[in-house]
Amino acid sequence: MPEYATSTRRYKFAASHRLHADCLSAEANSKIFGKCNNPNGHGHNYQVDVTVRGPIDPQAGRVTDLNSLDRIVTETIIDRFDHRDLNLDPAFSDRTTTGENVVRLIWDLLSPKIRFGELEKIGLVETRDNYFEYSERQE
Repeated sequence: MPEYATSTRRYKFAASHRLHADCLSAEANSKIFGKCNNPNGHGHNYQVDVTVRGPIDPQAGRVTDLNSLDRIVTETIIDRFDHRDLNLDPAFSDRTTTGENVVRLIWDLLSPKIRFGELEKIGLVETRDNYFEYSERQE
């Protein structure tokens, strides 16, 4: 029976956004999102933790190919979001750019591309106090 482990790799990107829901009134947006609803937006230095789970390869001693993972995350996430306004990304045309929605989108973008191991979870640090996590793994 193979041994399983997880491997987590950390990535960073900087992006701006405005928390705003078009379906809500200006007053409701202001009440729900407070200063984060500023029409000029605001930015974060995001940290993304990508965790891959799989059997430990007996020869390589690892669960995933880190070079491939770095390439996939850079091409799929970093190149797409770094120094961009998240509200202008087509994926957010019908949803608010909350941390919950950003971490879910990152999962949706990466999940089909991970070929060595299986995506276990995505963690997203937005600020010192805001951390979001997404996983579809069933226990």
